[in-house]
Amino acid sequence: MLFFKAWDINNNSSESTTEFVVSSSAGLALDHVLNYPNPFTTYTQFMFEHNRPCTGMAIQVHIYTVSGKLVKTIDAYQVCEGFRNVAISWDGKDDYGDQLAKGVYVYRLIIRTAEGETAQKTEKLVLLR
Repeated sequence: MLFFKAWDINNNSSESTTEFVVSSSAGLALDHVLNYPNPFTTYTQFMFEHNRPCTGMAIQVHIYTVSGKLVKTIDAYQVCEGFRNVAISWDGKDDYGDQLAKGVYVYRLIIRTAEGETAQKTEKLVLLR
């Protein structure tokens, strides 16, 4: 994080901060992958941060049972203005429109740029019904 403080000719001051991530590589990176609310009952939203602002991305969210069965795939395409995506909503239903049972599920979020770069992260979510 950088902290800036500047004064004008009348000795009025202003402060500002900016945050950034120093990465060991220049590749596509995901950070702060989460769903909110978690646990949820009627819907949840998937959010993440990345290191490619103003870049179009294909986004996939695969939701699995704890035994590894794929129950839902969400596809989206977004051009993020900054480093955060627009939240992607999910209603707790599978690919056939049936309500999933309450319990713990695992989701894998995958982002892909037009140049073919990919990044992915796996997290857990809890459905309460």
